[in-house]
Amino acid sequence: MADTGIAARRSALYLLDQVLGEGRLMSELQATGALDALSPADRARAQRLALDTLRGLERADRLLQKHLQKYPPLPVRNALRLGTVELCQGGAAHGVVGTLVEIVSRNRRHGRMKGLVNAVLRKVAAEGPDAWSALRAPRLPKWLRGPLVEAWEAEAVAAMEAAHFAGASLDLSAKTDAEAVARATNGTLLPTGSVRIASPGQVSAMPGYKDGDWWVQDAAAALPSRVLAPKEGEAVLDLCAAPGGKTLQLAAAGAVVTAVDDSAGRSARITENLARTGLRAEVVVRDARKMAGQWTAILLDAPCSATGTIRRHPDLPFAKDGSDFAALIALQTELIDHAWSLLAPGGRLVFCTCSLLPDEGEVQIEEALARHSDMRVDPAALDLPGIDPAWRSAEGGLRLRPDYWADRGGMDGFYIACLRKSA
Repeated sequence: MADTGIAARRSALYLLDQVLGEGRLMSELQATGALDALSPADRARAQRLALDTLRGLERADRLLQKHLQKYPPLPVRNALRLGTVELCQGGAAHGVVGTLVEIVSRNRRHGRMKGLVNAVLRKVAAEGPDAWSALRAPRLPKWLRGPLVEAWEAEAVAAMEAAHFAGASLDLSAKTDAEAVARATNGTLLPTGSVRIASPGQVSAMPGYKDGDWWVQDAAAALPSRVLAPKEGEAVLDLCAAPGGKTLQLAAAGAVVTAVDDSAGRSARITENLARTGLRAEVVVRDARKMAGQWTAILLDAPCSATGTIRRHPDLPFAKDGSDFAALIALQTELIDHAWSLLAPGGRLVFCTCSLLPDEGEVQIEEALARHSDMRVDPAALDLPGIDPAWRSAEGGLRLRPDYWADRGGMDGFYIACLRKSA
């Protein structure tokens, strides 16, 4: 029997309803087991459909406008959006339209609108694909676009939006031999040492996964550990460590790592990946602000707005509204100051955030330097293979953006700075 895709599409619509109607993040929904009843293939398909729809939401709404006198209730509107994106990306009309009409018809509240869904999606199937590519890359919501334009100017933000719409490749960090991982996975070795996979299948089925030869980690996220550059046998404190990619890098470099995170669930993922890769680290479930002791090397990947990860997480602009920025910035300040108290004289602290907002990067470091007379930035730590000098920021840090490496598929937005403590 042919697969109608009804289970995957119904679950994708549930995800869209939760993100767009309830302001929930996809990661939260997955953690609750919302997709656990699906087969692995349907689970992956549901996630892909929801993410593609969120990326293309503005385009879908523009195409649907001329076919609707008024917007239907959100569940029906999301069915139209999902169908529009699928059809405009080459989906077969009979499968897409038929399945979505069936899903809407089974909805006790909105089943009467199945005729509308059928009529509108058939018009989209006829006219939409040609119009789709003529539309601009979807823009970020005003609450986020405004601060980013102020920081980076409109042309750069438009380039970031194009990167967001294009989505993200799969990047891997190798435990030992990146060239061997690239050969085994048919990937491309990037200038900074990560391996990029353009068209990945099921991650756990890829060569080297079961043997622990690599782990998934965006190329930008792989740089903070390389900037810290631990020595063999050096004790390193990894604060706010989950999901653990940086912990694995530090352990693979020969460091004696203490990985700290306040989430037991997310810390369990670190432990699982350590077991899979055969690497060792001490995993501590604790608020980073309650750690004691002294270290010569500390990595602080502080909680932040995650605005640098939108190419992977297009739900973020719809599930958030910027109201948590002030609290996150205050927490980052507190974490920097506490981490500095744990750093031994002569030691180094690498601070990073996956944010595009200067208040969570450049400004944090400028203000930290003003608070701590024994702190200095070490720009020489950024002298690594593949680092473009144009990415360096005025105060001595590294500013990464989604529109960088556009010809290679982009990267996550990140800010990284290496701070040295006076001896």
